[in-house]
Amino acid sequence: MSDLNDEPRIVQTDLGAKDGQNKCPKCGATDISVNTKTGMLRCNYCRHEFQPEYIQGMETDIHNLQGEVMASGTQDISEASNNMMTFKCSSCGAEVVIDTSESTQARCHWCRNTLSVNQQIPNGAVPDVVLPFKLSKKDAKAKIEDFVGRRKFFAHPKFTEEFTTENIMGVYFPYMVVDINSHASFSGRGEHEVRHYLRGSGDHQRTYYDADLYDVERDFDLSIKGLTVESSSDKLNKHDNHKTNNIINAIMPFDVENSVKWDSNYLKGYSSEKRDTNVEELRSYVDTQAKDIARFSANKSLKEYDRGVRWSSESLDVKGRQWKTAYLPVWLYSYREAKGDGEGLLHYVAVNARTQETMGSVPIHMPKLIGVSAAIEVLCFLAMLFIEFDYNFLFLLIGLIFFCVNYFRYRNTGERHHHETETPTEIFNLRKSDRLVKRLTGLSNSKMEGANNTNVSGTTFSENIMRNIDDINPFK
Repeated sequence: MSDLNDEPRIVQTDLGAKDGQNKCPKCGATDISVNTKTGMLRCNYCRHEFQPEYIQGMETDIHNLQGEVMASGTQDISEASNNMMTFKCSSCGAEVVIDTSESTQARCHWCRNTLSVNQQIPNGAVPDVVLPFKLSKKDAKAKIEDFVGRRKFFAHPKFTEEFTTENIMGVYFPYMVVDINSHASFSGRGEHEVRHYLRGSGDHQRTYYDADLYDVERDFDLSIKGLTVESSSDKLNKHDNHKTNNIINAIMPFDVENSVKWDSNYLKGYSSEKRDTNVEELRSYVDTQAKDIARFSANKSLKEYDRGVRWSSESLDVKGRQWKTAYLPVWLYSYREAKGDGEGLLHYVAVNARTQETMGSVPIHMPKLIGVSAAIEVLCFLAMLFIEFDYNFLFLLIGLIFFCVNYFRYRNTGERHHHETETPTEIFNLRKSDRLVKRLTGLSNSKMEGANNTNVSGTTFSENIMRNIDDINPFK
């Protein structure tokens, strides 16, 4: 096994890249953009399309990955790096200044040729790879309009009045893409239901279960390909009280395997956000998510344990890890809702510009939602008085359920990227051990007590609710 404490192997992904003019290989023009239908670069002068380049030197067979491999775009961001870069136009000799904190392209003010930044600089502005936009602005607008249109009844009147998709933006957000070659080991106990039956009589009947208890062990090699985490410190904060950042996280995953070598022409017509976190700052996120992925990968071999598995020992031994930086495309609509704290809440509706996955947060008119929920509650209370039903007290929950369902349908506070199941994986050399311990009888729970084989590390849904409970307050 490779020692990950050794110096990482650096793969230079911008070899051959030159700052200045990127020319069409057919006519020499510098006015180049991406064709969203084909994903290829297109000369806007002669209409010639040409294939993008792909980075070289990275390990493609993750099962053979050993040690730490880092693409050159993952270099630590230098606080001292200068965002202002001066280029000499090779056509007319004029000097052009590009502020790389805002853009990686500029036009020469004399001859109108486009100048580009393609060599990596230590300020996070130039990644290793870029995933081109595939969804057009027209189609993205339709997605966002449909999402909001299905949520207009309880939407805040001011939002409904001001909503327009004319101001949506195509944005490249920075991500870190990680491949991992690892070995996973789990040991614990699992339960398989044998039968269930009723005991008691009348209103006192209860369901009980018999189950076989097993000692369970799973041991396997695991390849994780394209684990993707945000590399913007702002977007990493999924619980910002003033931004709905979880919405952007929820439209993942991206088809990162189709990423191409960085070329600033892919950013023409779009906005971008620089990476501002380094590998060491993201390592704990990656390690936590990799353990989640391993735990859920083990579940594929645990289908017979229908009551669950309680792992007492879990380990993930990383044999190789590969990092690269990427710009991934998002169509974004934003709306700031005024709040009593002065800063307000920034709502996002986001569309994955590759898969068309759409998620959003819509400001709610709380008096209307509360009023309708209260009316339903009153009607249910009256129904409870006139309808004979053993559990008619459940009618009192309907108004509350209606409120919660609509609140979370509009705000989507619990939505997130399910990295544990949506990240591509491969299992090799699976070794299983299942030993019957004993039969358990008369169990009152339908699931195994303490089962943790479907647990995800980090924030739970209930914690998301608590973090947003202040937002539900109609008197704010």
